[in-house]
This record gives sequence, structure tokens and C-alpha cells, in this order.
Amino acid sequence: MPVQPVRSVQPVRSFVALGDSFTEGVGDPYPDGTCRGWADRFAGHLAASEPRLRYANLAIRGKVLRQVVDEQVPAAIALAPDLVSIAAGGNDLLRPRADPDDLAATFEYAVASLRAAGSQVMLFTGFDPGGFPLIRLIRGKAAAFNAQLREVARRHECLHTDLWSMTVLADPRHWCEDRLHLAAEGHRRVALRASEVAGLPVAEDWRDPPPAHLGGPPGWLTERQRDIQWARTHAVPWLRRRVRGISSGDGMAPKRPDLLPL
Repeated sequence: MPVQPVRSVQPVRSFVALGDSFTEGVGDPYPDGTCRGWADRFAGHLAASEPRLRYANLAIRGKVLRQVVDEQVPAAIALAPDLVSIAAGGNDLLRPRADPDDLAATFEYAVASLRAAGSQVMLFTGFDPGGFPLIRLIRGKAAAFNAQLREVARRHECLHTDLWSMTVLADPRHWCEDRLHLAAEGHRRVALRASEVAGLPVAEDWRDPPPAHLGGPPGWLTERQRDIQWARTHAVPWLRRRVRGISSGDGMAPKRPDLLPL
């Protein structure tokens, strides 16, 4: 018999989000320029069902999985939330020597620690990078890592938000110009998907076609011109930072380190 999806136990009165730039919300700014992102949006959906919700976000851009495990997981355990989300490993997979098996073992250690502390866990399997230049080279490693995370979710009875199956996110209009971070519309859809997984009532569907204000998809020539511009503006500086061992999150603190009302 197929395994039935795990649903969140309602109400969730406290939620902590762990990870890297995806969960910090890079690419989805508030009017003041600070990051919003799927986790803030998802917390808003949680608060609609539980107004007493308290929310912390410990994610910091550029973090690799081991940093999330060593720095963020213990902090989350100390906060003792009802629900913890964890999305990490993408920055590791971009490194040539990344081993999906080793990453999955580290990820499972984090999940087991959070579950043993009494929190429900929502884990994410990553996007399909097949539609993006350069990043598509890690597609095989990403698929192998995802396959193991699905088993981790099953073994530890986690909520599982599967981003690979969100084919709507193959649309480049849901991404920033750097092609590494979701734009606001992409974050909105991920929050809706997470809400669906958690059994929350929402008025919108993440599967809907892109809204009219995003315009139509770019033509072939426009896409190739964007590829060249992307390589100059984003890919080359990113590779230089990697060679120098510099992370975009160096020196940054979490945007919401404490459990506070939304």
C-alpha cells in the first residue's frame, strides 16, 4: 500500500525555519529591502489558523549543510518549537566533491535530533535544476540526494515538501536574474505548497498559471542574451567567491533569532 502523507498536528503554535538563502527569503524583499520569502509567507498561513503563533527564522544565505546542523539545529532544539522546517544541502551540491550519500547521512542526523527533541519536522527535497545553464550539471547529484531525503522523511514521519515535482517552477519568471534564488512569485508558490503539505486551508493554488503581470515567457533570442548577461553578472563573480572561500552570508546573523509573534 502507498505511504500516506504525514499531516501536521493542528494547531502549530511555534515554528522555526532552518536553512540557507532559500529559507532566509533572498529574492523576495519586503518594501524596506529585508527578506520575506516562503517561510515568512508560510508563517502567515499558520497564523491565520493559530493567531498565537510564534515564529523564528535562523536561516542564513550561503550556509552549507554542516553549518546548518552545527549552528542552527541546536538553537532550534533550545527553542522547543512545535514545527521545524529544514531545507539545506543545495550549496553543498554546487561543490565538485559533494557526495549525496554523505549529505543524506548528515541531513538524517539533523532530522533525528529534531524529532527526538519533540518537534515535528518539515523537510524539503530540492528543485529540478535541469532547465538552467551550468546548474543543470548537478542534476544527477540532486536527484540522488532527493531520493534519500524522501526515505528520511518516511523513516522519521516528517512532513515532506517536494519541490522537484513543482514543475511550475521551471518557468524562469519565478526566478531572480541570478537563477539561484526564487523571485517573489516563486516564494509565494512554495509557501502555498508547504501549506498544502501541512493541511492548512489556503485560498490560492500553487499550480495556477503565472499571473498576467509577469508577462509572457521570453523568446529564444531573448533567453540566449540573458544567458550571456547572467554569465558575466552572476556566474563569474560566484565562481570567484568560491575560489576565495567567501560566502555571501559571512558575518550575518539570523533575521528572526527568537520565537516572537508574527
